[in-house]
Amino acid sequence: MARFTRPEQTFPTLTPAEIERLRNFGELRTYKDGELLFETGKPGPGMFVVLKGDVAISQRDGLGNVTPVIDQGPGQFLAELGQLSGRPALVDGRAEGEVETLLLPPERLRALLVAEAELGERIMRALILRRVNLLQAGVGGIVLIGPSHSAGVVRLQGFLTRNGQPHHLLDPDKDRDAAEVIARYSPKPEDWPLVVTPEGAVLRNPGETELARAIGMIGGPRNDRIYDVAIVGCGPAGLATAVYAASEGLSVAVLDIRAFGGQAGASARIENYLGFPTGISGLALTARAFNQAQKFGADIMIPVTAKSLDCTRKDGAFAVALDGSDPLRSRSVVVASGARYRRPDIANLDKFEGRGVWYWASPVEAKLCAGEEVALVGAGNSAGQAAVFLSGHARKVLMIIRGGGLGASMSRYLIERIEATPNIELLFNTEITALEGDEASLLRRIRWKSRLSDDEDSADIKNLFLFVGADPATGWLDGCGVTLDRGGFVVTGAQSEQNQGRPVAPLETSVPGVYAVGDVRSGSVKRVGGAIGEGAQVVASLHGYLGDAAKPAL
Repeated sequence: MARFTRPEQTFPTLTPAEIERLRNFGELRTYKDGELLFETGKPGPGMFVVLKGDVAISQRDGLGNVTPVIDQGPGQFLAELGQLSGRPALVDGRAEGEVETLLLPPERLRALLVAEAELGERIMRALILRRVNLLQAGVGGIVLIGPSHSAGVVRLQGFLTRNGQPHHLLDPDKDRDAAEVIARYSPKPEDWPLVVTPEGAVLRNPGETELARAIGMIGGPRNDRIYDVAIVGCGPAGLATAVYAASEGLSVAVLDIRAFGGQAGASARIENYLGFPTGISGLALTARAFNQAQKFGADIMIPVTAKSLDCTRKDGAFAVALDGSDPLRSRSVVVASGARYRRPDIANLDKFEGRGVWYWASPVEAKLCAGEEVALVGAGNSAGQAAVFLSGHARKVLMIIRGGGLGASMSRYLIERIEATPNIELLFNTEITALEGDEASLLRRIRWKSRLSDDEDSADIKNLFLFVGADPATGWLDGCGVTLDRGGFVVTGAQSEQNQGRPVAPLETSVPGVYAVGDVRSGSVKRVGGAIGEGAQVVASLHGYLGDAAKPAL
């Protein structure tokens, strides 16, 4: 167990007294020698507590490679984060000899975590550490086969990493077996990467939704269930709403088009969030909230696209139309869909997106920049955080700023950090004019000019990062009656003309029962702390609205 992070916390042994407390939440199950308790790629039945015998845990990928993980015996429990919501198992568990267990299904496991605070904390910590170890091991799970620099590989690696899904890459430039597989099944670059699921299914350069369905990530609405609240958006505001609402007994559904965390989840380091004096990555911060929401029973559906919102409430419930699934129905709705990255007016920009042009800076993109010169456009906090992060990987970061300074748009601590970093060069009053690439449509060179003169310049740059703001993701609200401001952000509270003359909660939109929080809301402060605060604040309004709706008419 020496290769595991904090092994005593990752694989603790329960005392007989603790096991007795667990019996109220589980049921006895027995298995014969060689029988599988759970299997990679198939929905996990919950958490097992081993009462007798031993269980061998191993990772298996779609190419038939099996990697032993650990053997667990009496007093130990078998589960990881996916078992909180019945998601597909990431490992195999096979009985070695006769095995007797106590099985806690997902809903009973969540009840245990809440009811047994001290014991639940130990179990939850172990579930998180086990997922971390699976991610760090780099074996088992999904196999990506393709060149590490290809757009498809970078896209899917980013998607899997942001969603905490174990995977590993086989690069045909370095691995002979991978080169043979590519030559046989996927000789065309547009088919890269090949994706091999744990069950052995082979996908050619799949879309994110196609991949998510293939590996069982997407849960979707549960039959005709009507939730208390549907939260559209899984960034800090949506996650905060989910945690507080679910912890207070409301039935909660959360959906997002790509990954939990939103734009904050792509931040390399957040240093001004309360309680983290040394800073924390956006992914680490939002992953904790994601795990909390699951702990309290929120149903999280990723990636799922909200197409429209039906506010007619024919049967007393709103209906969120989803792409490729039945509508999600709920008694109230929280709009937390945030904003989508803005695309500057540069010719042929779409040609290079995912092929050298990026809208976030994660470790996946940073690997592509090692030892090279990169360019970054933007002057806000996200741009500053990305510049500092990339400076630790790239030879030089050319920071292109349209205005004449940073003081009006960036926190002072970031400005000082940038000024003290020798390999960050600032170009003020400058804008990009052209992008140039090669035959494979990979970015190879950028051109820029001064806004104060006719001076032009260029450089051989293969990676360009754009942080030029974002537009609100509110198109799915068209036709529902929710008032938007001129910028497309959702108007709430007394600001809305439709709310004049009636008592209204500060975060309620012009449609009763529909609320807006975070970056998508008109007048929000566009900070992680502010978004989380609004997510917590809106839950009180939800209770009031749902309570009034449940009262019988006089």
